[in-house]
Amino acid sequence: MSQDSRLILVAQVGGSFGVRGEVRITTFTAEPMTLLEYRTLLRADGSTGLTLTTARPDKKGVVARAAEVATKEEADALRGLKLFIPRDRLPPPEEDEFYLADLIGLEARDATDTVIGTVRAVQNFGADDMLEITPAGGGQTWYLPFTREAVPEVHSAEGWLRALRPAEIGEREPD
Repeated sequence: MSQDSRLILVAQVGGSFGVRGEVRITTFTAEPMTLLEYRTLLRADGSTGLTLTTARPDKKGVVARAAEVATKEEADALRGLKLFIPRDRLPPPEEDEFYLADLIGLEARDATDTVIGTVRAVQNFGADDMLEITPAGGGQTWYLPFTREAVPEVHSAEGWLRALRPAEIGEREPD
C-alpha cells in the first residue's frame, strides 16, 4: 500500500448524544471541526463508517449528525468505532514536520548508519510517543522514546530515521 493511500486514524465514536441520533465523536485532529470538512469517515477496512452532515464542538471532539445514523440506539451501537481518512486527504506537513503515521515502515539506523530495525508502530502509553522497533535480525520488538535526543534525524522521503539507544545517547558529543 502506498504511503498516500494508507488510512490515518482521526476519530472514534463515543456513543450517542441525546435522543435524536446525534453521535459523540472523540477527535484526534488538531482542530476537531476538521472532521466536518472530511465529511466521509472510513472504517479500518476502507468502507464508509460515517458521512457527517453537521457537527458542533464538544469537550473531547464533536457532536455530529451522520447520514447512517437516525436513532440513539444506532449511535450507541457504533460506540468504539474507529474512523479514518486516506493519508492523501491530509495537508502536506510543513518543512521539518511529518505525521507520526509516516514514521511507520521507516528503517531505523544507528550512529554508524547500520540498519538496526524498522519502525513497526508509534505508541503512546500516556507520557510521550514511543517508536516500536522490529529488530533487523528478528526477535522481540523494543521501544525508543520519540525525542530529538533519541531520534535526532528523520528522513521520511528517503525511508529512514536515526535511532539512538539510551547507551548511544550518553556517548554522543553535546550539541
